[in-house]
Amino acid sequence: MAILKHVKSKNANYSSVIDYLLYQHNEKNSKPILDEYGRKLLREDFYMDGINCSPLSFDKECRRTNTKFHKNNKKSDIKNHHYIISFDPDDVKENNLTGEKAQQLCLEYAKKNFPGYQALVVTHADGDNHSGNIHTHIVINSVRKYSVEKQPYMDKPHEEMAGYKHRSTKRFLTHLKKEVMEMCQREGLHQIDLLAPAKEKTSEKEYRAKTRGQKRLEQVNQKILDAGMKPTASTFQTQKDFIRNAISEISKTARTFDQFQSLLLDRYNISVTSERGRYRYLHPDRDRRITDKALGSHYGKDYLEQKFLQNQGLAVSRKENQKDASATIDYRKDPIAIFRYRSSLRLVVNLQDNVKAMQNEAYAQKVKISNLQQMAETLVYVQEHGYGHREEVVAALERSKKDLETSVSQTEVFSSQMKTLNSQIHYTGQYYASKNTYRDYLKTINKKKFRQTHETKIQQYLEARDWLKEFYRDGKILSLKSLQEAKESLKTETRSLKEKIQQERTSVRELETVLHNIDAILNREEMFIHQHPEKSQEHTNNNYTQKQKEETL
Repeated sequence: MAILKHVKSKNANYSSVIDYLLYQHNEKNSKPILDEYGRKLLREDFYMDGINCSPLSFDKECRRTNTKFHKNNKKSDIKNHHYIISFDPDDVKENNLTGEKAQQLCLEYAKKNFPGYQALVVTHADGDNHSGNIHTHIVINSVRKYSVEKQPYMDKPHEEMAGYKHRSTKRFLTHLKKEVMEMCQREGLHQIDLLAPAKEKTSEKEYRAKTRGQKRLEQVNQKILDAGMKPTASTFQTQKDFIRNAISEISKTARTFDQFQSLLLDRYNISVTSERGRYRYLHPDRDRRITDKALGSHYGKDYLEQKFLQNQGLAVSRKENQKDASATIDYRKDPIAIFRYRSSLRLVVNLQDNVKAMQNEAYAQKVKISNLQQMAETLVYVQEHGYGHREEVVAALERSKKDLETSVSQTEVFSSQMKTLNSQIHYTGQYYASKNTYRDYLKTINKKKFRQTHETKIQQYLEARDWLKEFYRDGKILSLKSLQEAKESLKTETRSLKEKIQQERTSVRELETVLHNIDAILNREEMFIHQHPEKSQEHTNNNYTQKQKEETL
C-alpha cells in the first residue's frame, strides 16, 4: 500500500535538503555517515530529477526565486514542503516495482500536482535502513516560480500566479491522496483507502521511539539470557500501545461508558474522560491526556459506543439462552451443566510449577477454582463435540492441523495468481496507453526526431508488447475490465480464505487446550489414587478402573 506524508520546513538552508537526499544518513540522529577518510557516502540506489530547476542547483535557484518575489525573508516563513510517497514492500516482488519505475511515476505525479513550482524528485530504492521499502521524496520551494492555469483543487485567490506561496490545506492533501490511490490502481500496485481514518494511528515519533525501545530491550534481554535467566518481555511497548491494548481488552465486555471507565481504571490504572465528543486517556506515567485521535479510529468515542451497544445485545441474548437452558436442565441429575456457559477455554495451571501460587496462598486458591472451572468447560466441550475417547480428540486435532496446512498452502497459490494478474494489468494498461504514440511513430517521416521526443512512451510500448506476446502465445489479450474483475474476484476468495484460516487456527488452539486439560484431569485422578489407596476401592466399585480412565473421557 502506498502512503503519503507531508512535512513543512522553515530551514532556509536549501542545501541541507540536497545533502540529505544524496548522501547516507544515520536514521536515528539524522547525521551523515562518513567513510574512513571523513567523507560523506553517497546513497547506494537512488534516482534524481528536477522540475523547473537543475537538481544539483536546486538550493541556489530557490533562493533566487525567493529574492525575485521578496518572499521567505522571515525566520517563521515556511521555506519548502516535503512530500514522501512510500510504496508497499510487496510491490517489489509481486508487481515488479523498481526504483526507476517509482521515480518515473512520481515525476509525472509531481508535474501534474505541483505545476509552476521548483521541485526536487528523488527516489530511494533501498528503503529506510535497507528495508527494501521504495519511497520517493518530492521537495518543492514554497514560492511558485511560474504562473499556470488554475486547477480545480486550487481554492485560494490568485493561487495559480507566480510568486504565490504554497498552502498545504486539508482539501489539497485530500486531492493528493486521491491522486496516489488512482496512480497505484492504474499501475496495479497495492493500495488502501488513504481517505478513511486509520484504525490504529502510529506517528513517526512513536515509530522511532518504538524502534529505539525495542533495540534497548533486546540488548537487556541478551544480558539476561547470558546470565542463564529468562526475560519477562520480548516486545517493547510504548505508552500508546499500552493504552491501545487495554482498550481492546476492556471493550470486549464493557456495555456502557461508565463500566468501560471503571474497568480501565481498576485493571490498568488508566483514566478516561469524555470531553467535546472525544475520549481522552491518561497513562499512569503521564501528566497529560492522550486523545483518541492520536490512537486511531478504533479507540474513539463513535467506534467504542457501537461496541458497547453490541455487548449489550450479546449480554441480553446470552441471558435469554441461559434462561431457556436453565428451564430444561435438571442440575441435580446433571450438576456439571452449571459450568457450561463459558467465555473461552484456557489451560489448566499446574500449581506445582507455578512459583506465584507457591508463594501466595490466596492466589493458589484462586488458581484452584479456575482449574475446576476449566476442567468443567473441557468436559462440556467434549460432550458438545461427541468425543468418547482421548484418541478421538487427538485425531480431530490432527485433522484440524492438516486442514490449516492445506489452507495456508492455498494462500501461496492465490499470492502467485495475484502477482500474475497484477503483471497482466500493468502491461496491458501500459500497452494501450502508449499504443497511439507508437502508431504515430511508425507514420512519421522524421523517426529519429520523433523518437527523441517520445523515447519513454515508445520504450514502454515495446516492453509491454513483448511481454504480452510472451504471455499470450496462443490466445487473445484480455481487456483491462475483465482483468480487474478477475482481480476483485481473487481478492474476495483471498479474504474468505483468510477468515477460514483464522477459524481453523482457533479450532487447533481449542483442541490443543482440550487435550492438555484432559491429560491434566487424568493425571490428577492418578495422583489421587496413588495418595489415597484406601479410597481406590470406591473407584473399582463404580467401574472406574485405571484402564477405563485411560480409554474413556
